[in-house]
Amino acid sequence: MRMYPWLIWYIWKSRNDKVMANVDWDPNEIIIKATAESSAWVTAQEKNVMLCPPLTTSGESPRTGDICQIDGAWKETESRAGLGWFYLNMNTQEKLMGTRNLRRGISPLQTELEALIWAMHCMLRHNKLLTRFETDCSDVVKMVSTPEEWPAFAILLDEVDRCKRRFTSFSIAHIPRTKNTKADKLARNARALPTDGYYVNSVSPIWIPELV
Repeated sequence: MRMYPWLIWYIWKSRNDKVMANVDWDPNEIIIKATAESSAWVTAQEKNVMLCPPLTTSGESPRTGDICQIDGAWKETESRAGLGWFYLNMNTQEKLMGTRNLRRGISPLQTELEALIWAMHCMLRHNKLLTRFETDCSDVVKMVSTPEEWPAFAILLDEVDRCKRRFTSFSIAHIPRTKNTKADKLARNARALPTDGYYVNSVSPIWIPELV
């Protein structure tokens, strides 16, 4: 049963690949990957290596360099959820943003974690390896800091940990909702879309013309 969380994760990942890119996974490949991830996790726990800098629960540290604000939009009465992130380099003023629509998960907290994971993937893809993430959901900061206390989200938190290890410098901080309006707007507008889809660019999508 040790590989069960990874098996569920790769089944979920294969489902996304089928929906988003019409890619079919071989069932044997899913089992092989899940087994390998399970073994790697056990090895990492035995080594007890701490690769990431301490996390912070508030926005008190200086805001310099690469900042990526994230948010998730979830509503129990709707079948879709929205993810949003807004990246800004505080020194050069370079901007990037992402908005994504997907099937609603079981809770708002799951959507917030999915927003973080997607933002991390995008930052890695754009080679933003010295990134400070900011969220208005304090529980997300707690989950990343002490994942063992949130076993219900183990699969998603394992993916967060895998992504963290690819950053040269990673931190995450809680900020007030009033400071997270761009990511919030991107997430809420994505939730209103009828089907799966995502947008990543340096300019606002045409359906959110007021975002600056």
